Amino acid sequence: MPKPYRVAVIGRTGKGDYGHGLDVVWKAVDNVKIVAVADENDKGRAAAAERLGAANAYADYRKMLEKEQPHIVSVADRWLDAHRDMVVACAQAGASIFLEKPMARTLAEADEMVKACETHHVKLAIAFQTRYSPRLQRVRDLISEGRLGDLIEMRARGKEDTRGGGQDLMVLGVHLFDLMRVLAGDARWCFARILNKGKPATKADITEGGEGMGPVLGDHIHAIYGFDKSVHGFFGTHKAAHGVGARFGLHLYGSKGVLQLTTGSLPEAYFLDDPSWVPNRKKTAWQEITSAGLGKPEPLKDDGLAMANAWIANDLIEAIEKDRQPLASMYDGRGALEMILAVYESYRLKAPVQLPLENREHPLKKLTDK
Repeated sequence: MPKPYRVAVIGRTGKGDYGHGLDVVWKAVDNVKIVAVADENDKGRAAAAERLGAANAYADYRKMLEKEQPHIVSVADRWLDAHRDMVVACAQAGASIFLEKPMARTLAEADEMVKACETHHVKLAIAFQTRYSPRLQRVRDLISEGRLGDLIEMRARGKEDTRGGGQDLMVLGVHLFDLMRVLAGDARWCFARILNKGKPATKADITEGGEGMGPVLGDHIHAIYGFDKSVHGFFGTHKAAHGVGARFGLHLYGSKGVLQLTTGSLPEAYFLDDPSWVPNRKKTAWQEITSAGLGKPEPLKDDGLAMANAWIANDLIEAIEKDRQPLASMYDGRGALEMILAVYESYRLKAPVQLPLENREHPLKKLTDK
C-alpha cells in the first residue's frame, strides 16, 4: 500500500457516537491521512469532520467507501446493531478495520465478519486496549517466570452498576473474558446460572439491552468456565447496592500467590507473593506492578485510552505491512463474544455447554421465537 494510509471514520451520533476515541486516534498516528467521515446525523457529521480535519463527509458510509477507497476504517460506534454490516462493507471495499468492542450481537454475525475479512484479505483490530498495555506484559512475565506458580483459578466481576447482570456481561464482561483468554487460552465449556430479582430468571424476564446489543437477561449472573490444565474461570455480576465498580477486574489465583488487574492503557495491577492468598498472614502485602516491573516506579504518563488506541492503530498498520494478525484480532473479538453468549446458551439448555458453541444464533432469541 502507498503511504500515507488513507483513513476513514464511521460514527453514529446518538447511537454509540464515535466510541472510546476511535476517531481522533488517527491524529496521533504517523503516515496516515484522515480523508473522510461518515455519520447519518447531520450535526454530528459536521462536528466530526471539523474535529478530524476530514475534507469530505458522508451521510452514507457505503458511498464514502466507494468514493474514498480508504485503506483503513475506524468503525467507531459503540452500538452493535450495525457492526456486522459496516465491517462487511469495509472488507468488501478492501479496507482494514479498527472496531469498537464488543464485536457483534451474535456469533453468526461475527462469523460473517471474519469470513468477509478473510475473503478480502484485510485485517481487523478490536478495541481491547488492555492487551497492548506494558503492565499486562509484566503480569505475563511474572507468570512465565513462575512467580504465580501453577494457575489454579481466575475470578472476574463486572462493574455491577445499573447495568449489573446482562448488560454488564456484554459491555464490561467482554474485556475480562478477553483477559482470561490472553492468560489461559480458550475456554472449553461453560455453565451458568441467571437470577432476576432474587429468583431464577424466566423467558418472561428477557428484555432488549441498550446500545443495540440485542436481548439480555437477569440482574444477577454466575458463570464458570473450564480451561486447559484444569484451570477454572468464574465471572459474576449483579446490580450492587454497595461497592459499585470497586470489584471490577480479574484475579488470578496460583499455587504461589495472586495477581490482580483491571483494564485500560495502564490498568491497576498488583501481586501478592503468598500461597495462602491472604495479605499479612505471613507478613506479606500487595505489590504494585508497573510498566517497568514489580514494585518499580511507572515510567509512562497515563494518557488514558488515547495511548492504548494509538498502540492499537500502529499495530494494525504493522499487521497490514507484515501480513499478520493484529494483537487484538477479529478472532479474539469473536472468542470473547462466545464466552458471553455461552452464558445464555447454558441457561437455555439448563446444562453445561461446550465451546465453540454449535448454536451461532442468539440463545435468548431462540427462546423468544418459540
